[in-house]
Amino acid sequence: MELPLVVGVDGSDSSLRATDWAVEHALRHGLPLHLVNASLWERYEIVAAQDRGKRPSGQVLAENVVAAAAERARYRNRDLKITTEVVREDPARALLQEGEEASALVLGSHGRGEVADLLLGSVGLAVAARAHCPVIIVRGDDFSVRSGHGHILLGVGDRSAPAAVQFAFREAEARRCTLDAVRAWRTPALEALEHPLEAAAGRPRSPAEHARQHESEASARLDQALREAAREHPGVRVRRATVEGPARKVLVRRSAAADLLIVGAQRRPGHLGLQLGVVGHAVLHHAECPVAVVPQPA
Repeated sequence: MELPLVVGVDGSDSSLRATDWAVEHALRHGLPLHLVNASLWERYEIVAAQDRGKRPSGQVLAENVVAAAAERARYRNRDLKITTEVVREDPARALLQEGEEASALVLGSHGRGEVADLLLGSVGLAVAARAHCPVIIVRGDDFSVRSGHGHILLGVGDRSAPAAVQFAFREAEARRCTLDAVRAWRTPALEALEHPLEAAAGRPRSPAEHARQHESEASARLDQALREAAREHPGVRVRRATVEGPARKVLVRRSAAADLLIVGAQRRPGHLGLQLGVVGHAVLHHAECPVAVVPQPA
């Protein structure tokens, strides 16, 4: 039985775009869609004694939100299996619980009541940082959200999870698009200086030679990270690239020409803080296309 694709909906324009994106993803992968609204409305809503026979307005609003999202999804495809749920719980906590039995979680880049700017909302950040299933934050312009570029982007770093690589290959295969796999590299400033032993032997290395060495190492690590998944998905066209510069800047810049950016995340048992890292934070806040954070099981 396929686990459902869970979408967090709150009635905002951002969550509606996330719903549209999730419909296409569910159809590509043959997944049922589960739309969830979670809020703590019952903690703040006071119902007068004489009105206790009526349903609280917060509950009515939540039910209307998921019903409208479901109707929107059915309009895009009538054959898609869709279920809805209203959860009386903190949104981040509820979505993390939903993620325990989900193929992935899909959220908008910001929700109702949050500043509608380029920055990721607090719920999305908390979920992406802690979920044990892939989390897709739908952001970027309409062209990338509609998968108009025909490319998905995979960031491969030292902490890259094999699960993220496998996710990227499966997604590229389902979309029949090109997978751009990128590893960023940098030459530490101290290594640009001559190594004492090399200098004593009369073989000082130039900064260019140091750079070539680091690029060669980055290329080898990139090939190693992709090897197994490439063998399992021979039909996927892969473009490999090693790029000098900070990984977060390289990926954000290249996201402008991608339909989906995929990064890995490690989950440390017993660690209660956010588990994303600098690169994960940067792309979730500033990428110009939807971002998938794929955790590696501990």
